[in-house]
Amino acid sequence: METTNQSMENPPDNNLVWAILCTVMCCMPLGIVAIIKATKVNTLWYQGDKEGAIKAAADAKKYSIWGAISIGVFVALYVIAMLVFGFSAFLLD
Repeated sequence: METTNQSMENPPDNNLVWAILCTVMCCMPLGIVAIIKATKVNTLWYQGDKEGAIKAAADAKKYSIWGAISIGVFVALYVIAMLVFGFSAFLLD
């Protein structure tokens, strides 16, 4: 039986699902960065760079959250702009 120095620990969650959802539904640039970070997690983990894998997983999550927040801010600003400009057009008529 062959033994290896690899521990039996599992790599951290790579947050790839959230990165893909962010790319498709929210903000494509931030989602792409999140996907790139998420795909590095397992590779770094199995190369022995556990700190790098944990940081990549955290970065993927961070960029996914930023993407979701950015679309929320954009929608809020759009609604406010429509209310302001729509109301002013109503007053001018």
